[in-house]
Amino acid sequence: MAATLILSVTAGLALTGCGSPRMAALHANCQTKGLRWKLTVLKKKPHTPHRDARLSVVNTGDKPCVFRGFPAFEVHLGKGPESDGRGHGRIMPIDLRRGGTVVTSLRYKDCRKGAASEPFMISNDVAVVSAPRDYPGRRAVVVRDESGKRQAMNVCTDSIWMGAPYEAAE
Repeated sequence: MAATLILSVTAGLALTGCGSPRMAALHANCQTKGLRWKLTVLKKKPHTPHRDARLSVVNTGDKPCVFRGFPAFEVHLGKGPESDGRGHGRIMPIDLRRGGTVVTSLRYKDCRKGAASEPFMISNDVAVVSAPRDYPGRRAVVVRDESGKRQAMNVCTDSIWMGAPYEAAE
């Protein structure tokens, strides 16, 4: 009887999987303070007005948590204008194990060299981020290039396209 029960529970876990939406119901939402954030601006492709970046998030908390939606993402010019991340696509909750990583792709209109006359231009080497549904927990994250050097994001539009977050493979 006990062996049958253990086999049933094991089979049930194998069917639902630890990273599945069914298991996500058992965990709390991810909080910004329990996550480590990394923002990387990727090398610009020639002859394109857009720039790609990658927002990586690692669960540093004690327990698994659920990454339920798009993270908040903002680039500010002091207390003046800002460019906000706008999520596109339908996403499923991600059951993020301790040490697990979620990645979100970003794309924005890059300002031309010497484009001080652009009608909308924000340049900053710090972005403000938060976990989904944890906007009051926002925190600043330094923008880096692929080699790890500090780099400014030069955004020439009021919105930044965000791809659906996905769990990074190990």
